[in-house]
Order: sequence, then C-alpha cells, then structure tokens
Amino acid sequence: MARQAQEPHRSPMSSPPIPAALSRLLHRLRKRGAPTGRTPVPALDAAPRPWVRALGLTAVVLIGAWLGLLIVGNVRTPVGPMDTTMTLRPSLNGGTKINVSPLGALELDSHTAPVRLDVDVDRLDPVRSQALVERPELISGLQDEITHDVQDGTAELAFRSCVAVVSGATALGLAVYRRPRRALAAGGLALALLAASGVSAYATWNPKSVLEPKFSGLLTSAPSVVGNARSIVTEFGIYQEELARLVTNVTKLYEATSTLPAYQPDPGTMRVLHVSDIHLNPAAWHIIASLVEQYDIDVIIDSGDTMDHGSAAENGFLDPISDLGAPYVWVRGNHDSRTTQEYLSRLKNVHVLDDGRAVTVAGLRIAGSGDPQFTPDRSVVAQGDPAERMTGIRLASALRDQEAAGTPVDIAVAHNPVAARETDGTVPLVLAGHVHKRRTELLEHGTRLKIEGSTGGGGLRAVQNEKPEKVRASVLYLDRTTRRMQAWDEITLGGLGLTTAEVSRHLAEDPTPKPSPSGSPSEAPSGTPSPGTPSPSP
Repeated sequence: MARQAQEPHRSPMSSPPIPAALSRLLHRLRKRGAPTGRTPVPALDAAPRPWVRALGLTAVVLIGAWLGLLIVGNVRTPVGPMDTTMTLRPSLNGGTKINVSPLGALELDSHTAPVRLDVDVDRLDPVRSQALVERPELISGLQDEITHDVQDGTAELAFRSCVAVVSGATALGLAVYRRPRRALAAGGLALALLAASGVSAYATWNPKSVLEPKFSGLLTSAPSVVGNARSIVTEFGIYQEELARLVTNVTKLYEATSTLPAYQPDPGTMRVLHVSDIHLNPAAWHIIASLVEQYDIDVIIDSGDTMDHGSAAENGFLDPISDLGAPYVWVRGNHDSRTTQEYLSRLKNVHVLDDGRAVTVAGLRIAGSGDPQFTPDRSVVAQGDPAERMTGIRLASALRDQEAAGTPVDIAVAHNPVAARETDGTVPLVLAGHVHKRRTELLEHGTRLKIEGSTGGGGLRAVQNEKPEKVRASVLYLDRTTRRMQAWDEITLGGLGLTTAEVSRHLAEDPTPKPSPSGSPSEAPSGTPSPGTPSPSP
C-alpha cells in the first residue's frame, strides 16, 4: 500500500516525458530536413521538374548543333572537273539537293533522316577541264573518278560535321548552364543525335533516286533535253563517247576564232561587231572576245535574244559582257525580259537601248527599241507582227526627231526584222536578228537591213535539230568620216559536231535600192519561222 501511495497519478491521455537528449536529436533532424511525421511546406525556390530540364537541354543541343553546322559544317571538294561545296543542313524530310547556279537545282529523294545534303556546284575548273579536252580518253574513267571524289568528300564532311555539331552544342551549353558537366552532356547528346541521323540515312538510302530527280529553275526542261534518265544509265557508254566528242569539238571551235584572218582596212575605218540570238550559250562569250581582239572591234551591237527564258536566275550569265574588251550596245529580244534589261543596264560598259533612245558610242550614233513581246510569258497572248510594226514606226519617228535635232543616227537596232523594215529611209543602216538566218537587204528607200544569224548556234536547243546550227557573227566596216558602211565580213563557225570556220567578204558598192524579196524568213509571223528556220520561241 505504501508503494502505491508513492507512485504519481498518470492520466491515460498524457504523454510520457521526453528525455533531453532525444529532444535535441529531433531538433537536429528537423534542421537537416529528415521526416518528423509532419507534412513539410514546399519551398518557393524548388528545382524545376525533370521534363522541363530535359526540354531545355534538347533545345540547347538542337540550336547549338545547327549553329555549328552553319558556321563550319561544309567542305569544298572537287568532283571530277567541277569544284563543289558540300553541306549538311537540318531537315524534316532529308534527301539531297544539288544547286547548279544559275540554271537551277535538282532534288533527290536519297534518304530519310533529319539532315539534308546540299551540294553547290561552284565552277568548272579550267585545268581539269583542259585535261579532259586534250585527252578525251580520260572520260572513260570519269565515272570512277567522280565516285571516288564523292566518297572522299562525304567522309570529310562527316568528320567535319561531327566536330561542328559537338563544338556548337558544347559551346552553347556552357554559355547557357555555365557548368562544364552540363555542357559536355549537351555535346554528347548532339553527337548521339548526329550518329542516329547517319544510321537512319544509311538504312533508308535509295540509290534509285538519281533516276527520278525533281528539277527546279531552268533545269525544269532538263528531262526533255537529256531524255529518259534510265536510258542514260543503261547506255552510259554511248553517252561517254558523245560527251568526249562534244567537248573536243567545242574546244576546236574556240581555237578556230583565234586563227581567223583579220581584214586590215584603212586606219580610219571603224569596226562594229554585230551579234544576235546568243540564247544562253556560254561559248558565245569566248567567241566574241576572240573576235574583238582579232579584229580590233570598236563597238559590239547585240540585236537581242541573249537569254532563253528571261528569268532572274539567268542574269549571272550576262556578267562576262563587261570584260569583252569593247562597249556593248544591246536591245531587248522576245526572249529577254524587263528583268534582264534592268540587270544589263547596271553593268559597266553596257548601253541598253529602248523606245528609240540614242547614244553615241565610239563615235557612232546608235538608236534602238526593244521587242514589244516577251514570248516565254505564256500568260500573255503574243500580238504578232502588228505589234512589231508599231514598234518600228515609233523607232522611225524617234530617228526623224534625232535628225531634226541635228544629231542624225548612223545605225538603228531592232530585234525583229518586221520592226526594222519600218525604219526604211530614216537611217543608213538597221540591224536585226530573231530568225536565226543571215540576210542582207537594200530596202526600197535606201536603208540597208542586215539580219544576223544566231551567235549562240541556236543556244541550248540547238541539239534538238537534225543538223547542228552554225555560229554566226559579222564585222561591219564603216567610214569614220561619213559613217557609211564600206564592207562587212560574215564569219561562220561550225556548230556542235562541226569544226569548220569561214570568212566571206562583201563590199557595200550597190547604191541601188532593192525591194525586199517576198517570202523571206524575216517576213514570217513572229514566233512562226519559215521551214527550216529554228523557232526562237520555246
């Protein structure tokens, strides 16, 4: 009983006393964040969720890899006689794109991966091209050489792209996170992404894609020019032989212009080179430059159709004009657009004539009008000869105004002979082209009409004809005092497949005007040449 009396009374709801040591331990655990049985209050600066961090890292990897490829991810490598630039680009569909400036591009469905291979054809190397010309038998091994060049270029591009992707992702990761470990993780993830893209491209590689390319720009007409792609593959040997013959003959054509005999008239004689209808044939620039040097030309007059489609993509073709060695006077043809005219007007040493405008070049007063019709534009109906005659009438009126002002014109220029004939009696000499036929006529009222053939040999469409078209140009000799034509040389060079060169001399002795013969090619309706005359309209 005494013991029970000494024990204190305990309520069933009361807690046992906590020792001081245990109390201190619980306090320390609370400070360290250990669970104490209470629900913790979330901190305001809690770390972001894992998926947000992963999304941010992915964005850093993709942007850094793209910047790396953009800055250093390309390789300049030779492929056969061409210098090319190979580049990997991010893409949703993959594939390969080959850019052939200024003609356009072709796309190949070569693979499916998040990267696309871009190949830019920069230029044709003159040294390697000359080797093929001098030794045509080398073309038989050109296919193996190109295959080897592409393999080497692709291997170098793969290595360079790996370095570019890893470096770009790592550098951007370091700039964003400022932690080396995160930056290295970004670089590693970029490398893994590129490796996966390579595996995907290899697994989906389609070697038959070269048989079904998609063309853009001027190359959209390539299928009709080169024929069925499958026949090229199956008859590659025949195409090799034709290519060798073509390259050899074009080179001989170049050489022919450097050996032409040059007329040595009186030192006071002025020399004018008349060219026309080049139709985007780059060989024409070499020929013209050679004639300028051989004949000591004072001025070049181009009566139009320098282009073929008149698109802005063709404009780069005109750049050599500034370096031909003589002033260049030009009028618009029916294949030359306003875009072509504006581009030419900005080139040095070029004089663009239109709407009867006159300029004095090398001591000669020259006026001209561009063709009123642009036939490659299929959205506009061609107006035919009436439009050409109206242009000629306006040009004749401008010539009369020049004479009334005391600045008579020595040479008038129009593209279409129909327009040129309307200037009869207002000028001593009028030049034209358009019909791809050379003709000289003395019109009823004393004006001499000279129609030039195609200085481009018909251009890119020359191969469509049964016989290749010849390259034609004329050198006109004018008296420096009277500005009247004394003589002219008609220069004719063999076109594709031919290597002939001839010069015929003509003297301007007949003062008796002759009416135009009926049924001449130049009288054919615009866009409708006479039989045997290649149409300048596509």
